[in-house]
Parts: sequence; C-alpha cells; structure tokens
Amino acid sequence: MSGNNSPITGSDKPGLKAFLNPGWVIAAVLVVGFTYLAIAVLAPWQLGKNSDTNERNEQLDAAFAVQPVDFAELADDSGRIDPSDEWHRAILRGHYVPEHEVLLRMRPVGGGPAFNALTPFELDSGEIVLVNRGYVPARNTEVPPIAPAPSGEVTLTTHVRVDEPTPTQAPMNDQGYEQVWGINTEQISELTGLPLAHDFVQLTADQPGVLTAQPLPAKESGPYLSYGLQWIAFGIMAPLALGYFVFAELRERRRDEEDMAQASALDPLSQPQPYLSETPTEAPPKRARYGEKRNSAFHRRAERDEERF
Repeated sequence: MSGNNSPITGSDKPGLKAFLNPGWVIAAVLVVGFTYLAIAVLAPWQLGKNSDTNERNEQLDAAFAVQPVDFAELADDSGRIDPSDEWHRAILRGHYVPEHEVLLRMRPVGGGPAFNALTPFELDSGEIVLVNRGYVPARNTEVPPIAPAPSGEVTLTTHVRVDEPTPTQAPMNDQGYEQVWGINTEQISELTGLPLAHDFVQLTADQPGVLTAQPLPAKESGPYLSYGLQWIAFGIMAPLALGYFVFAELRERRRDEEDMAQASALDPLSQPQPYLSETPTEAPPKRARYGEKRNSAFHRRAERDEERF
C-alpha cells in the first residue's frame, strides 16, 4: 500500500484569500469606519469651529475699529440689528424709563452669580430700546442693592447686541422685581407692556446709569485647527497601519513556505515513504513570527548534524 504524504505548507490559503476570515474582515470594517468618522465628521466639525472663531474675531476687530454711530444707522425700523454688526458702538439720546426696569436673574459673571439691570430707554425719536446697564454681584438669590437709573435727558455710548433666544423658564416676580432668565426683548416687551425695539444695547464703562459694565468678549484662537488636522492625520494613519500588518502577514507566510521547502529538500523523512506510508510525517514546529528568532527546519537539521558528529 502506497501513500501520498505531501509536506505541510505554511498556509492553506494562498495570497490575499488568507485574509478572508472574521478577524481580518472585522479589522478592515473598523478601520474603514474610523477613517470615515475622522475625515468626514470629526475633522470638519473642528475646522468649522475654527472658522467660526476666526469670523468672530474679525467681527470684533471691525466693531472696535470704527467710531460710534447713531443707533438708527445700525438698526432697521423695528430696531433689529444685523448679526454682522453686533458689538458695534452706537449712540443713544433720550431718557431712561426706570419704572419698567427688569432684572436678569442669576447670570454668572466672573465666576459668580449676578443680577443685571435691564432698563428701557426712550429715544428722542420715540423709539424704546432695552439697555443692559450692567451687573451687581450676588452672594445668593437675594437681590443686592441696585442703583437707580438717572432721570432726565442723557446721551449713552453702547454696544449693540442681538436678542437672545426666549428662555425656557417663565419670568417671575420676586422681592419686588420682575425677573427674567434671558435677554429676549419680545418676552420683556410682553412683561412691561412697552413696544421695545427688537434687539438691545449694552452700556460701556463710565456711562450714565452704568452699574458694573459687562466684560467685552476676548478674542481667542482656540485649539480647533490643530484638532481638525489631528483627526485628518488619524484618518490617514489607520488604513496605512492596516496595510502594514497585511504586508507583514504576507511576508511571514512566504517565509513559512520557504522554510517548509528547505525542510523538504534536506530531511528525507519529509519525502513520501512508499513502505512507511502509515507513519505520519511530523510537521516541523512553526518558527517565531514577526522578527523573533527563527526556528526553521533547516536550522533544526543543522543542529542535529552537529550533535551526531
């Protein structure tokens, strides 16, 4: 009885077919998903925030570079301010309407809570604009003493501001003051019964009626550009890393096949044995992979020869 014992090869699946197994398929899917997320979602998100920050900085530079103008030059007939004109300086001439003052409740300033005084201001033209006179720090929910707005005709230098969204919490009357949770002129107009302009203004320091002026926004660059570039780099590196491991695996499989071929050429027992066909041919143990010390059949045969002699 004859046998057909062929030497064991380093891989049962030649070429790239060897990677059609769950482990490699899952790794490829994860890499593709991560690359898409990094380049198509996370990088644009951070780069978009960087663009928004740059536009805001340019808007602040433009606002402070020009001289104050009359409020009517920045607002339309309804008192609406173009968002691109926010923070420009505007001059208002008229008088306060202190009997309709409203407090902005517990707005954090400088790391602590504060109350802002929102006082209507009637222009000489008859239009009524809401003025944020600044803030007074508070230690708790108790309203601190608030200096009243001056009476009589005054001229104010202010920064125009765009209306805030309508607060989710309803206004409240507490400690003798009408109090709101945001500066929304439509809500405050309903609360006071006055036809306020659509947007409002914020007093600068040293103006008539100012308390402590709200701090102006600082220009910032932020880390958004570097974060966006990092996500792009990660998205590129992930498939490159997968490609490297595929290349390394193919290289190791080729080395396995070369070792088996050397074992077949040097070891007679590895050849087909017609009279000892029932004796299985022992496959040489696999060598270490990826750069470790090689333990091929060729090296084992050399070691046996040295021991024999």
